[in-house]
Amino acid sequence: MIYPMPLINDLLEDLDKVLWYCSLDMASGFWVVSMTDRARAISAFITPFGLFEWNRMPFGLKNAPQIYQRLIDNALYGFLRIPTVADQNTLTDLFEEGHPEETGEPSVLGRRSYIDDILVTAGSWDLLCERVKALLEACDKWNISISVAKSFWGLKKVDYLGHRVSDEGLEAHPKDLSALTDLPFPKTLRAMQSLLGSLNYYGRFIEDMAIYASVLYELREVDFAAIRDRAGRERSGPTVVVMEDQQDDQATADPKWTEAEAAFAKLKKKIAATPILRHFDTEKRPVVIVYASEWAVSASLVQDHDGVYLPVMFTSRTLKQNELNYGIVEKEVLALLRMLDLGYSMLAGRPIQVLARHSTLAWLFRAAGLQGRLGQWAALLSPWTLEITKCTRGKTKF
Repeated sequence: MIYPMPLINDLLEDLDKVLWYCSLDMASGFWVVSMTDRARAISAFITPFGLFEWNRMPFGLKNAPQIYQRLIDNALYGFLRIPTVADQNTLTDLFEEGHPEETGEPSVLGRRSYIDDILVTAGSWDLLCERVKALLEACDKWNISISVAKSFWGLKKVDYLGHRVSDEGLEAHPKDLSALTDLPFPKTLRAMQSLLGSLNYYGRFIEDMAIYASVLYELREVDFAAIRDRAGRERSGPTVVVMEDQQDDQATADPKWTEAEAAFAKLKKKIAATPILRHFDTEKRPVVIVYASEWAVSASLVQDHDGVYLPVMFTSRTLKQNELNYGIVEKEVLALLRMLDLGYSMLAGRPIQVLARHSTLAWLFRAAGLQGRLGQWAALLSPWTLEITKCTRGKTKF
């Protein structure tokens, strides 16, 4: 089954004019969905007591999130629910004549749903109560239960999809951040990949994340194997020769590991000091700050609040092998294109001020007859209204 899943970044936008929140968690989750005969057969599992089939949709199936997302969307959009055991005449009236015997309910407005997590928002308390009442009636009609213990009702700051949401902005969940800051340096490649995956989820909160993490991306299994071998020799006792001690000292002084440990420590400091990301204000001019290093690019979307630039979103990525040979101005173009792509829904149709370290970036918009990748970039940037301003910034060095 193919069903479009909503993007988490889209669900966290347009919350600047909201005062009250309800964060709801569905009870039993996927178990409210009945399995079809074919689904029962292909998802059966073997036990010592025989072959067992699922009567309800279990957790872990590949298409289970899409099926449950469609169920929630259909219920809250007010679509008609067809019973499992339905009269064929009713189905004929519904699909051939175009009008069912039972009319659907109006859509539940002011809510955002991602699988079993629903966020209800409103600018006033009375409006919040109306929307929650409509949502509860829709859930009751579709036989969907809400976990009262895991839900938060009528608050000005709630937790939703790993973020803390309020009218002031978005915050990374403190519990998740504390778990990341307490982690020691990973000893295996899989542990490092797990750490980098967690950092990517909160990448919008960490400025220049890819610039610091690029050293960690370069580590391979052979590098971690060398660490495990050295640790094994240290645990084996003092029965080592002088040559092995010299090799250990040389391995400890390896510039790759020195840079990796320094980058890991710097990332932990940045995680502990993640800022509050302000909601995008449509009445304020957006400002994009681009930065490029030898191995990564980053961009920051900020807005002026009483003379101070406050962040809205950060983004960064490591450079591909062929991009490492680009000039610094070309790398800044890559950073700008990435921000325009990720923040398209916020930035489209608005004049944007771009702060860059090199004023030659403006030459790309004035030059004519560009060929190759420069011509492609000029075509991609032509629909945008950009004002390039040169600025300075401290150099990043491990």
